[in-house]
Amino acid sequence: MQPKSDILLVSVEELKKFVEAKNHKTFRAKQIYEWLWKIGVRSFSEMNNIPKELISELDGHYVILRLDIESTQKSVDGTIKTAFKLHDDHLIEGVLIPTSKRTTACISSQVGCSMTCTFCATGRLERKRNLEESEIFDQVVAISQQAKEHHGKTLSNIVYMGMGEPLLNYANVLKSIKRITDPKGLGMSPKRITVSTVGIAKMIKKLGDDDVKFNLALSLHAANDEKRSKIIPINEQNSLDTLKEAIIYFHERTGTRITYEYIIFKNFNDELTDARELAEFCKITPCKVNVIEYNPIGNTELSQAEARKVDAFVAHLESRNIIVNVRRSRGKDIDAACGQLANKGHKNKQAN
Repeated sequence: MQPKSDILLVSVEELKKFVEAKNHKTFRAKQIYEWLWKIGVRSFSEMNNIPKELISELDGHYVILRLDIESTQKSVDGTIKTAFKLHDDHLIEGVLIPTSKRTTACISSQVGCSMTCTFCATGRLERKRNLEESEIFDQVVAISQQAKEHHGKTLSNIVYMGMGEPLLNYANVLKSIKRITDPKGLGMSPKRITVSTVGIAKMIKKLGDDDVKFNLALSLHAANDEKRSKIIPINEQNSLDTLKEAIIYFHERTGTRITYEYIIFKNFNDELTDARELAEFCKITPCKVNVIEYNPIGNTELSQAEARKVDAFVAHLESRNIIVNVRRSRGKDIDAACGQLANKGHKNKQAN
């Protein structure tokens, strides 16, 4: 017996061919598609405007492989971290981050990560595989439901800042964004979506070639090659000069202002000399900087910078007319803050 195919990996054109082959009207394919991508059904029997005969035929040929929620943890600040179980039993994590101004879904793009950044808990995990577009999309659907249930709000933003390097799962990340922004999907504006990369220069250029409409964030953390290579090993193959060239290329083609993420570490990248180097790097294109406080992951070599150092660092950037946001950590008590996602501590911790 031939194994069933995952219908979430099937295009609407392929669905039309299947429907026609079973002697049904082709408009049924669009109906099925909306049930899958706009409503997010988990079984064919939920498609109540589809003929029973076609439901049976779909069920005999396809399967719907949705994510399952393994567990959830809720922070004192309202942040919710969810462990999602995939069809092959791998676990990934996604986070709902509510603030007074926005409600953000932080989602994963890979099972594990191969970047081995020293400040990131996910970097300690082995990369198992890329996520399918449907697995990325389903995280957004689930987190969107949590936002409504727990905070009475709809999602305002999506950030690809969870587990994995999004640009190493390029095709599925872009497909998932197309689903999310499609009126037949979630209908979200691409300007409310940010993809974060540790800095894969050739893929940043490809984003420019593809004229993407979403936002791009670069995990910079040091504007000095020697320092950056110590905490981000891939910098040795993607130097700052190479990244500058890619960023200029991206901006020329998309007109999008890039965001630099800068985790500030005590006695490593928190001096005024570091701020000056960052300010020089920022001159290449219009940009903004998110200065992020470090969240401990059991790394004894890195620690959180002192408040006075952070204030002086930010003041210098602002004196150079650079837009700066200081990001305070949320969800630290449940290991849901930036850099802490590592699939630990989920048992018996359900959100309430």
